[in-house]
Amino acid sequence: MINKKSNFATTAFLIVTMLLVQVTSSARTTSDLSKAAIIPRPVSITGTGGYFALKAHTNIYIRGESDELKQVGQYLADKLKLSTGYSIDVKTAATTPGSGNIYLTLSENNSNPGLGDEGYELIINKDLAMLSANTTAGLFRGIQTIRQLLPAKIEMASKQKGPWRIATGTITDYPAYSYRGTALDVARHFFSVEDVKRLIEFLACYKMNVLHLHLSDDQGWRIEIKSWPELAKHGGNTQVGGGKGGYYTQEQYSEIVNYAKKRYITIVPEIDMPGHTNAALASYAELNCSGKATELYTGIEVGFSSLCTKLEITYKFIDDVVRELSALTPGPYFHIGGDESHSTKREDYIPFINKVQDIVMAHGKKVLGWDDIAISSLKPGVVAQHWSNVKNASMAVGQGAKILMSPAKKAYLDMQYDKSTKLGLHWAGYIEVDSAYIWDPANYIPGIGKENVLGIEAALWTETITNMKEMEYMIFPRLPGYAEIGWTPSSGRNWSEYKVRLGKQAERFKAMGINYYPSVLVPWEATK
Repeated sequence: MINKKSNFATTAFLIVTMLLVQVTSSARTTSDLSKAAIIPRPVSITGTGGYFALKAHTNIYIRGESDELKQVGQYLADKLKLSTGYSIDVKTAATTPGSGNIYLTLSENNSNPGLGDEGYELIINKDLAMLSANTTAGLFRGIQTIRQLLPAKIEMASKQKGPWRIATGTITDYPAYSYRGTALDVARHFFSVEDVKRLIEFLACYKMNVLHLHLSDDQGWRIEIKSWPELAKHGGNTQVGGGKGGYYTQEQYSEIVNYAKKRYITIVPEIDMPGHTNAALASYAELNCSGKATELYTGIEVGFSSLCTKLEITYKFIDDVVRELSALTPGPYFHIGGDESHSTKREDYIPFINKVQDIVMAHGKKVLGWDDIAISSLKPGVVAQHWSNVKNASMAVGQGAKILMSPAKKAYLDMQYDKSTKLGLHWAGYIEVDSAYIWDPANYIPGIGKENVLGIEAALWTETITNMKEMEYMIFPRLPGYAEIGWTPSSGRNWSEYKVRLGKQAERFKAMGINYYPSVLVPWEATK
């Protein structure tokens, strides 16, 4: 005999349980905006408890007709279309659009100076998500916040099931430092144009704005120079370990530059000199004091090579390289290297760096160099990149130079996480995710304050890194932390709080197909 009371009770229990699950799920979706796991952490964020939802009729509206503004709107539309399956268009609106849309606006006459060139304000209510900024760069940074407020599956390249909700509230945000970058060594191991573009996408996602390309070293020359063609043809045909190497044609380099520009990322080219130059010395005998070309090199030792600093042809060579590369690079900086020139006598090194500064400035660029260049007479506007020698950094500041912070012990992405890490090196130490995050550029070197610091750059040297998946493993999850150091005020940074936000990025990493290091120090949050 069927027990109807028991059956009714069971059914009621299941219904209540399902309702509770739905309520819990809904509560999780509409959680307070101020608790959103955004990296970098915004300067100011307040929640109002509701949510805005993308729907099939959602469009992106822009106020204004500029091509650049349309391009920013289209970037967001393209990001949202694939995963939502919605036909999201970019339209122009003279007034606030109707319910369910996203509205991008530029402030009139820079009416919110506190936001600067890259800041933004995002106001979200149940009817509209309105993003405003002084510049299109600011709008682009704000778009990255919108991406992170949406479910992680928004990053997928195929249609996913909604809902697509964003918690309501207001975010006001702007960066602490104007320079927030990553350096990629393509000389030790060469990386394709598509690999570099993928890295640029990672930088854009976390509001970084510079990619520094280390284009030449002992092991390879990676950029076509038409007036010195053998640099790429001969000097670029190998790499560490003896692989085939490669180089970028000037057209390919311009493709990278333009791709980065559309994401408001500046390319900084580096031609290292007078040391780290064996690939050039092997390509042209006349650059050697002996008049004989060296052999190509595929090892990882440093400090053995040097341009012949007393020959006039050396400076003709440098002038040609700087001229051609500067013409291809719209950004303000040209990096001259200058590090680890152990085989260049000090009395030769100092006048060499002084001459090279003049050459770079003559081609309309600002000089960037490793902090080793501080022993020379630095010209106005020079930036010294601190990587190792604290005394050099202090000497550079003493000459009026700004410092770009890249301390090897904290910001070198090729340093192993711990002793078990199979990739990377550890000559500067092991850098776990917490160590990478817990430092402040404004007080890292005694006597060098925030007013002396241009920004931060995390560098990936590639002696042991041979492909994109290996690159991703060494970059993630440290890259978001470096982005936050560069963007978020030090008063808003705390490891205990940050690691929870970082843990919630796991699903986003997976949606983006990122091969990341699952540090045991981070409470990674599994997909629910």
